[in-house]
This record gives sequence, C-alpha cells and structure tokens, in this order.
Amino acid sequence: MPVQQVFKGRVPVKIYTNDLDEMATEQLKSMADLPFVHSHIAAMPDAHGGMGATIGSVIPTKGAIVPAAVGVDLGCGMMAVKLGLTASDLPDSLSDMRSSIEASVPHGRTCHGGAGDKGAWSDTPNDVLDYWSKTGIEKILPDVLDRHPKLMKGHVNTHRHLGTMGTGNHFIEVCLDESQNVWVMLHSGSRGVGNRVGSYFIQLAKKEMQRWFISLPNKDLAYLVEGSEHFEDYVRSVGWAQDFAMANREIMMTNTLLAMSASLGRGFEILDSAINCHHNYIAKENHYKANVWITRKGAIRARKGDLGIIPGSMGAKSFIVRGLGNPEGLFSCSHGAGRSMSRTQAKKQFNIDDLAAQTLGIECRKDADVLDEIPSAYKDIDVVMENQNDLVEVVHTLHQVVNVKG
Repeated sequence: MPVQQVFKGRVPVKIYTNDLDEMATEQLKSMADLPFVHSHIAAMPDAHGGMGATIGSVIPTKGAIVPAAVGVDLGCGMMAVKLGLTASDLPDSLSDMRSSIEASVPHGRTCHGGAGDKGAWSDTPNDVLDYWSKTGIEKILPDVLDRHPKLMKGHVNTHRHLGTMGTGNHFIEVCLDESQNVWVMLHSGSRGVGNRVGSYFIQLAKKEMQRWFISLPNKDLAYLVEGSEHFEDYVRSVGWAQDFAMANREIMMTNTLLAMSASLGRGFEILDSAINCHHNYIAKENHYKANVWITRKGAIRARKGDLGIIPGSMGAKSFIVRGLGNPEGLFSCSHGAGRSMSRTQAKKQFNIDDLAAQTLGIECRKDADVLDEIPSAYKDIDVVMENQNDLVEVVHTLHQVVNVKG
C-alpha cells in the first residue's frame, strides 16, 4: 500500500499508516526540520512515539547523526532459523521444552551467574569468554575508552550479558509455518552495554549543543557533526554494540537449539541459513543519489531480496519477509506490530484472564508480570502488513507454539 500521509516540513515525512499517535506526530515533524536530513523521513506502519524519537522511523542524514534517534537499545533485532522438524515431531505438552529453554538462556534481569551485573568470570560460559577475549570493547576500542573513561563506568562485567535475553518485548519463540515446519525465532539486542553507549553519547550530544550555543525546540534533537571531536567515537561505539547484539542473538540461538534437542531427546538439522537482522541501528547507505547516514529505529532494511523478520505480539502471527527495494520507504519496513497502548495502560485495562484467553494454545507465561505484553496492547499485525505490501512480500507466516518472555 502506498504512503498514506505526508507531513510537510523542511523535508517531507512519508507515513505508511493512518494510525499515528500525537507523540510520534510531533517527534517526526521536529526531526524533519533539522537542516541535515536528506530527501525525506519514512515512518513505518508500526510507528509510534518513543523515548527521544519515533519508533518505526527511518531517517537519512548528511553530515550529522542524532543519537536519540538511534536510541539506547542499540543493535536490537531478530534472528530466525528453520529446523528439520515438523509439528508431528513435537510432544503434546510443550511445558518441558519451555522450561528447558528458560533454564538454558538467562532472561529477565538475570545474567550469567545470577541477577544484575554482579558476578565473576567463572560464572560465564566458556564460549562467551572466548568471544569476549577476542572482541570485548577494551580490545576493539581501547582508544575510545581512553578518550571517554566514563563510557563503560559500572559495566566491567558486560561479558556476562552475552547470550542473555533481557526484559520487555524481548522473547524466544518456537513457531510453525504454513507447512507445519518448525522455526525458532528470537528478539534481543545489546543489553546493558548498548544502553550505556547510547545514553552516554545522547548526553554528550546535548552538551555539544550547549557548548556551541545551538538552540533546539527539543533537547532530544541534539546531534553530533561529522568530523567533530566525538562523531567518529560514537559511530565506532555504536558499531561495536551492534556486533555485540548480533553475537548475543547467535549465542542465544545456539543455546536454545541445544535446550530443544535435550527436551526432545534427539538431534535435528537447521535447514536454511539463519536470518539475523538489526532494527535499531545506523549504517552508511546511498539514497536519492547521496551517501547518507541512515538511522533505523524500529525498522529493518528491506532492499530488493533482503530477508527479514516481522514479529507480531506474543499471541499473534509473525512473518518472514523479502524486501521489495522501495526507495520511497528508504529500503525499509516495519520491525513488528508496534504498540497501540503504553505498558501502564495495558496493565490497567487488562487482567490475567484476558492474557490467558489471548494466548490460548500457546505454551507461555500467563502471569501479571507479562500483562503489559498482552496482544491487545499491540496494533493488528494483519493491518500493519497490508500497509507495507509495497515494501515487502511475505515468504512464510509463522504461528508460535512456545513463547519465552523475560
């Protein structure tokens, strides 16, 4: 479906939905007036207001980046694999499988070795330690840490977050496609380290605006100028956090598949190459005849042929998609259904009986602590998909049978 709304500003904002909240509207209009935004901003069909900038926004810029438009959940994204199993290979009760996955992948606020950010190296699995010894931030970005000694203050145990899921809308799911093939799909990001990197440079950008007496209508529009003192350090730090997030998903997937194999008492093949895609990140791309920095906050890349993952809520279908390479959408598509109400509102409006009814037939948590993730708190995924049928085509439709939440 083509663009449904256009906001006029210094550059246009092209919006793939008529369901846009007031917060997102104001954020997008403010962003479009910045002097370094190139061509136009695209707002995906799941767009809604977020901290600092609209979730579901795609912003091309020349010569500057707005750190708050990237956010703090750096590198957050999806991973999915198709297995050599069908529905008939799964047991009637999936509770043991869910318990096995939950025991193998730290979730919620826990890390390797326990809760929070405490613990010793001995608490961390060897595969994680091996990865960290080669690619830890102090090995890859020692000069950045020298220039920004406060960047990782309080995060000395960051290695313990690798292979862990986190909270909120992060999840692991076992799904069936339209042919009853089994898939595993998961959603997570760079955990505490991404939050730290994003938060640190957002504050640094705000200080830069004060330093240069630049007045903005919203402090969250604070930016770093390419070639300036901190720009390259920000780009490199975000890139490292994105790599951390991708490795985090790979380790989680490995441990999930091992847990499933143990639960089933048998091995299985991975039939297709894994899809592993970010939806909170920056990249250098070419759009409308210019090399630009592209910021995707709650959006995935959808160049022609790109495979991606668009999940629904914990009680709705999800999709494996192929990009159509639509330049008006800035070669992007939605990253999910998108929230239709806040977490607080969801907890006030619904109860655990509603949650049980909306997740009927799915092996998942059905307690008050995940009530804010109830399917009714999200937009209708079928409407979201219809609104972007000129951005992506559906390759597979997935329905979850197991859901693990933090």
